[in-house]
This record gives sequence, structure tokens and C-alpha cells, in this order.
Amino acid sequence: MTGRVYKSTGSWYTVKTDLGETYDCRIKGKFRIEGIKSTNPIAVGDVVGFELETNNDETTGVINKIHDRRNYIVRKSVNLSKQTHIIAANIDQVFLMITIDNPPTFTSFIDRFLVTAEAYSIKTILLFNKVDAYDEDILNEVRYLAHVYRKIGYECIGVSAKTGKNVDKVKSLMYDKISMFSGHSGVGKSTLVNAIEPSLNLKTKEISNQHMQGQHTTTFAEMFDLSFDARIIDTPGIKGFGVVDMDKEEIGDYFPEIFALKQGCKFNNCLHVKEPKCAVKKALENDEIAFSRYRSYLQILEGDDTVYRTENWERNE
Repeated sequence: MTGRVYKSTGSWYTVKTDLGETYDCRIKGKFRIEGIKSTNPIAVGDVVGFELETNNDETTGVINKIHDRRNYIVRKSVNLSKQTHIIAANIDQVFLMITIDNPPTFTSFIDRFLVTAEAYSIKTILLFNKVDAYDEDILNEVRYLAHVYRKIGYECIGVSAKTGKNVDKVKSLMYDKISMFSGHSGVGKSTLVNAIEPSLNLKTKEISNQHMQGQHTTTFAEMFDLSFDARIIDTPGIKGFGVVDMDKEEIGDYFPEIFALKQGCKFNNCLHVKEPKCAVKKALENDEIAFSRYRSYLQILEGDDTVYRTENWERNE
């Protein structure tokens, strides 16, 4: 039998077939995905093969195959830095939810997320949430960030889950697609999803992970079928987003504005740091690319994993 993974609790997986039948399944033996050292061999969104077995009048499934993934979103496990965590697989698009205040979403986090999505060719739409609660100064910051990312080519939408602002616009982008919602805890993912599909009634109270500091805590996403021919993957709040191993020469390719300029560099292998006649540094000097983006590029290039773990990162756009 074949089905798609809708939920994972670590040892058990909820798998739904094309006929709409749902089975609780477990893994038979160990799975190793080639080239990935992952804390979770199977992720929400995976298409799997399984067989049924009955014990004590209870029918469950045993997963024996993971079909090739079209794409996936993967990040470093924050405490187990050499391992990765696959957040979800086989996604059509991601809505990355951003709040300027309460809690703040910093550009270093946004850019790390976007680099990973670019690496796996996953379309990302930036949702600036809670715009109803901001004063003019913070709204100006929203406008500035939206300008930065629109200039690069990302769609940016100001939304308010509470007032309903642009909820229908987000909904219209979700038709006939598997959409993942992601962002920090407290940015309003569950409130927005409930506004899009009230019958889901997702819990909106975010649980603090402060008391879990220092230990590895596993988080799980969950997929839901919606009433209007769409599916969503709701993810737990992500505190930090570590970029999984990339060659230094390819990191710039996942910043669209850097990739567009690199042909103008004197050296083919230019890393845009100290090399002479660099088109990227020239564009930076001329304010043609945002300093915050270049700073994020340097942090990833240098393998600086301290920034994405730090909540008190000083913002100076």
C-alpha cells in the first residue's frame, strides 16, 4: 500500500492513502537517507510504501519504503549540530511568518530559511503578521523589509490573523497546493491557520521551550486537509535555523541578487569578500543590495552558528 505521512510522533506515523484511509504505522528496521544524517528518517509529507499487520484485533502498518522526495526543508538540529532535522517533504510552497515585534524575527533567521528553500527550489512567500498591532515606526520597518525582499523577487504580504486582513489573499494562493507554514513561536501561525480554516481549531497557546534548554527536544509537523482543495503543513515554532552543509562556492547562488551579479566578478570563484573587482561588493557600496542580506551571506559563509541561536541579536538595518 502507498500513502502520505500526515503526522509523526517519533516512533509512530499517521499515513493516509489516496482513498482517504488512515493507518498508524511504524518503521521496520533502520532507514538511512543517502547523504543526510537526520534525526528523523521519515518526515511529514513523505510518500511511503507500507504493509498492514493485525495483532490483537488491531490493524497497524509497517513502513518498508520511502519514495523519492521532490524536495524537503531541512535544518541543523540546534543542539546536535552535526545532525539535521527534516521539517517536511514534498512541499509546493512555504509561508514564512514574520513579526517585527513580540516576538522579533531578525533578518539573519529569514535569510537562512530562504537560502535553504532556494537550495531545494521551494517557493517561499513572506507573511508579515500582526500589522494591526504596530505603530507607524514599526510599520515603516515592515515596509522597508518588504521592499528589500520584493526587490529580490519574493512575494510579501502584510496580514492580520486577528482582523482578517489579506487572509483571503493567502487562502487564494493555497488552492490545489501543499503549503507549509513556518516561523518562530508566537508569530501567529496557528491563529492564521484557524482564520483560514476555522474548523481545524489549532491550539494557539505557544509552549515555552525555555525550561528545555540544553537538551535535544524533537519537534514534529502535522499535515491537514482543508475544505477548499488544499493541504497545509503546520510546523512547531522554530527558534533557530541552522543551514545544512553547503560548499562555500554555492552559498551565493541561493541569494538571488548575488547570483544575478556574480557573472560581473573578475574571478569565477569569487566569494565576494576580499577579492578585487567584485560586482557584489560594488553593488553593496552603491546600495543596490541590502547590507542585511550581505551580512547574512557572510555569516553563513563563515559558518557562524551563534547568530541563529541568539535571541538578543542586535538589529541595525
